[in-house]
Amino acid sequence: MQRYIIFNSFCNFAKNFPIMKKILVLLSLLMGLMPVLRPQSMPRVMPGDTIAIVAPSAKVDTNNVMPMVRYLQAQGFYVIVPDELCADWNGFAGTPDSRAALFQSMLDRPGVKVILCARGGYGAVTLLDQLDFTRFRQHPKWICGFSDITALHSHLQTLGFPTLHCMMPVTFHADQPDDENTSTMLAALRGDTLRYTFDTTANNRSGQATAELVGGNLSLLYSLLESSSSINTDGKILYIEDVDENIYHIHRMLVALDRAGKLRNLKGLIVGGMTRIRFDDYYADKTVSEVVMEICEKYNYPVCFNFPAGHCKRNLALRLGCTVTLSVTSEGCSLISLPE
Repeated sequence: MQRYIIFNSFCNFAKNFPIMKKILVLLSLLMGLMPVLRPQSMPRVMPGDTIAIVAPSAKVDTNNVMPMVRYLQAQGFYVIVPDELCADWNGFAGTPDSRAALFQSMLDRPGVKVILCARGGYGAVTLLDQLDFTRFRQHPKWICGFSDITALHSHLQTLGFPTLHCMMPVTFHADQPDDENTSTMLAALRGDTLRYTFDTTANNRSGQATAELVGGNLSLLYSLLESSSSINTDGKILYIEDVDENIYHIHRMLVALDRAGKLRNLKGLIVGGMTRIRFDDYYADKTVSEVVMEICEKYNYPVCFNFPAGHCKRNLALRLGCTVTLSVTSEGCSLISLPE
């Protein structure tokens, strides 16, 4: 109450001076925008909370979604499976408009704590300019998935909101429902501290850094360059992964990121799964790590390879947009993510 009395007194004084009137207008606008500009805290998700399944990208087969739905229900979650989930339009899970409408309905729906994308593929980027995050800003929820879902991760990180890079229903291991992929996803949603250790590699560069973690699928990060959804990497730890790419294209995308300044001011680089990368006449005698280090050798931050996340059997959950501590040594590597 005290600050409003002071502000009102300033208003009455400012009306007597033209320049002060302009300042008053600006202050009024800023105060009106404060609830919109200031991100609210992310929910801690517990049994009894609501998880909505959506399909912003490629078409979905119900049979590939329901095993994880039943698992989540057995854990005590209420799971929304929309009728529109399994639409099929030219290989997508519906038209761009219908996919955006479904996603928007879950962004706006009260009580939904988690929006879990059923699968990746391609198409999430076509939704970005259609989505309205006004209600989401007031009542944020976790957007979860990986691969093509990097488009949503990146866009939300530019808005200042964390997201969860994690498994999806189509990658759920029904024969091992409580594996690390599932357990780390649920732990991340609960707000638990995530502690990961993984093996070192010959091309790692040692060091330690504490910073915000950003990133995702390399192809998507590359495709978002120079758009409003391209992430700011300055002073942050970048995580990348990819699948089914030629090695020269990996190199080309990294060069593009570097020329755009995305690699220059990093605090660290984590390279996750680089799965089914094709080697050809270019770099035929090289490894992925050697190609990456060719571009990053001029920098001094820690770099590690083979972090178990991405298009690989082990796909550990990562809270993007949150602070992590990365340690890379010759004996081993670790990544610690504290709850915000």
